[in-house]
Amino acid sequence: MVKKVKIKASLSAFIIIITSIFSSIYINAAEKSVIIGGEAFGLKLYCKGVLVTRLESFEGKDGETCPAKDAGLKSNDIITKVNGVTVKTNDELSREINKSKGKETELEIIRNDCYKTVTIKPEKSSDERYYTGIWVRDSCAGIGTISYYDPENMTYGALGHGICDIDTGSIMESDNGEIVSADITSVTKSENNNIGTLNGYFSGTGIGRLTENTPIGVYGSLSIIPEKSEVYPVASKEEVKTGKAELYTTVYGSKPKEYEIEITQINNDYKNSNKNLIIKITDEELLNAAGGIVQGMSGSPIIQNGKFAGALTHVFLDDCQSGYAILAENLVKG
Repeated sequence: MVKKVKIKASLSAFIIIITSIFSSIYINAAEKSVIIGGEAFGLKLYCKGVLVTRLESFEGKDGETCPAKDAGLKSNDIITKVNGVTVKTNDELSREINKSKGKETELEIIRNDCYKTVTIKPEKSSDERYYTGIWVRDSCAGIGTISYYDPENMTYGALGHGICDIDTGSIMESDNGEIVSADITSVTKSENNNIGTLNGYFSGTGIGRLTENTPIGVYGSLSIIPEKSEVYPVASKEEVKTGKAELYTTVYGSKPKEYEIEITQINNDYKNSNKNLIIKITDEELLNAAGGIVQGMSGSPIIQNGKFAGALTHVFLDDCQSGYAILAENLVKG
C-alpha cells in the first residue's frame, strides 16, 4: 500500500483530476519497441467550443443579475452555438451575445457528453454592451514532456495524465491541438509544499497534432521523427522491479539528459491508472538543478534494464523528490 501522502500535484502547468476511465486496446508490451522522449514540448489545446469556467453576477439595468445562472448554465458546460451560429472563441461568443440586444437567445451546449439547448436573455451593462454573467475559456497552453515516439505509425504519447482546465478541474473537451518544440531557459526549484516549474518558450517548430486528451496521457500524430533513432523495448509490468532506474528529462535547452532515480514501490493492479509506480529522484545533479520534481516534467520516460519502464506523472507536495509514474505498458498504445 502507498504510504501517507497528503496532496499530489500534477507535473505540468495543467491541473490533473481523473474524471473517467479511459478504455483502449493495449498491445502486448513484449511485442512493442518505441523511441523514448524526454524532450520538453509546447502544447496548444483548443476546446470544442467555449468552456464555461464560472458564473458571476454583474450590474444590470435593474441591479445585480446573472442571466446565465437563471438559464441553468453550469461550470464545465461547453457552448458550441449561439442562435445557430458556431462559436469557438471568446470573441465570437461575445459578438453573438451582443447581437441579441437583450432578446431571448438560444445556446447549444455540451454537458456531460450530451448536447442540449438552453434559452438565455442577455442583460445590458453600464458599458452599453450585453452580457450573460459567464466567464469562459477557448484554449489553453503549457509545457510538458514527450514520453515516447512510435515510428511505425508516426504517433507519440506524452504527459501520462490528461490536460484539465485550471478553473474547473475537468479534463478539457478538445476539438484539436498542436505540439511544438520548446526550449527550457530556467527552472524554478521545488521545495516541499511549494512545487517549482520548468520555464521556457515555444520555439515554433511544429512537431505534430494532438488528437486525444485522456486521463492517462495525450496522444497524437507526428509531422517529423526526432533525429535520434535508438529504440527501446516496452517493459511488461512483470519486468518492472523496485530499484535503480534512469529518468530522461530536459531541465535546460532542448536536449534531454539521463538522471538516476529509484523505483521504491509498484502497484500494477490498476491497468488504466497513472499511479502505478512511486519513484524517488536520487541524482545529485537533478536535485541541485530542480530541487526534485517540478511542473513540466510530467511524461519524462523511465528506463530500467534497457527497457522503457514508465513515465513520470505526479509530484508529492510534501516530498518534492518523490512522485508517481505510469507503467509504460499502460501508457503505450498499439
